[in-house]
Amino acid sequence: MAPTSDAPAHQGASNTVAHPAGDDAAYAALDQWIDAHFDEEVRFLQALVQVPTDTPPGNNTPHAERTAALLSDFGWHAEQHVVPSEQVHAYGLQSLTNLIVRRHLGEGGRTVALNAHGDVVPPGEGWTHAPYGGEVLDGKLYGRAAAVSKSDFATYSFALRALEALQEQADAPSLKGAVELHFTYDEEFGGELGPGWLLSQGLTKPDLLIAAGFSYEVVTAHNGCLQMEVTVHGQMAHAAIPHTGIDALQGAVAILNALYAQNTLYQGITSQVPGITHPYLNVGRIEGGTNTNVVPGKVSFKLDRRMIPEENPAEVEASIRQTIADAAASFKPPRGGHELKVDVRRMLLANAMKPLAGNQPLVSAIQKHGEQVFGEAIPALGTPLYTDVRLYVERGIPGVIYGAGPRTVLESNAKRADEHVELEDLRRATKVVARTLLDLLA
Repeated sequence: MAPTSDAPAHQGASNTVAHPAGDDAAYAALDQWIDAHFDEEVRFLQALVQVPTDTPPGNNTPHAERTAALLSDFGWHAEQHVVPSEQVHAYGLQSLTNLIVRRHLGEGGRTVALNAHGDVVPPGEGWTHAPYGGEVLDGKLYGRAAAVSKSDFATYSFALRALEALQEQADAPSLKGAVELHFTYDEEFGGELGPGWLLSQGLTKPDLLIAAGFSYEVVTAHNGCLQMEVTVHGQMAHAAIPHTGIDALQGAVAILNALYAQNTLYQGITSQVPGITHPYLNVGRIEGGTNTNVVPGKVSFKLDRRMIPEENPAEVEASIRQTIADAAASFKPPRGGHELKVDVRRMLLANAMKPLAGNQPLVSAIQKHGEQVFGEAIPALGTPLYTDVRLYVERGIPGVIYGAGPRTVLESNAKRADEHVELEDLRRATKVVARTLLDLLA
């Protein structure tokens, strides 16, 4: 059972928490409001987890509509920006609606955007808790996307609510600027129809960005990602007379061996960004053949090449294409015959994120309040993941990654069975973000 609260939405502690002048008192008032409304925050996250957003297939408009309805309970209008269906379908998705909530807090000042994504990989097997149940047990909330990153729909929404509640106090600090919530649905496919689409359409251009992350570090850089589909064409034949065909699987094995040899060499390339080690390559999907007694005529596989910030994406892609071409050319069918034909298709190119100089106010505020709230230093690091933040940074918007979650992706079970978020991390991260917004806008 989830914890419960008698306080209705958008009232209660916001009208009862008084504080004297001074930043420390204002931080304490934010903390008190979040504590008083935390049961409501948990229920909000449960409601988000209970609407599936498996991507693929990527039918995510229903979740956006549910989120907009929940936000309206706070007195907020969530703009629903529907990506044209022809673009969505060409991308391999079914429906996609991105949300923007704009909250003006004072004349002048900066606009700070908070971005989290609602799309997520399908749950897969091995769950001991219902993947869309939002079950709370032993201080953890379980469900697909509970940690990555529907938790930060809650973190950011309730941090902003706390800040608005603070403004209602007679002796509240004066604020300048605005906060925008960007809730998007295309992180799993690269973000181009999520934040990329909002930015390219001119629907937003914030001054600073905080995007969904974990609680014990503030991420200032991340890897890039190149994903490719390789299709090896041979010639089918009866398994009783294999010499009459060209085994596409044997050809694919030769190519894979060459790629894995490169992967070993990548370990000698070291990034200078703390938190990022070296490039690496993974083959995550292989399919092909028609039957057990048929020499396979076609085999395809999909690879994921992570690029450290120091690498040039064009050079990385050219190198992989050359490795594949050389391996295919060197493959000789056991009894001669035609050469393999290999098609290579780029699926995704996500550039690495490199820190912009203007991100220092974000880093400093998160580190300051993270240490105060969590009781330990919050390092600024890079991450081997790739994220939507790069799309903001590429447009000159300084951004960092910070939100609710454990020390590592592994601990959260993100993209694995029994994904969960520690509720205490959610509570404390909400306080850190609320305090950070106060610093940035006061």
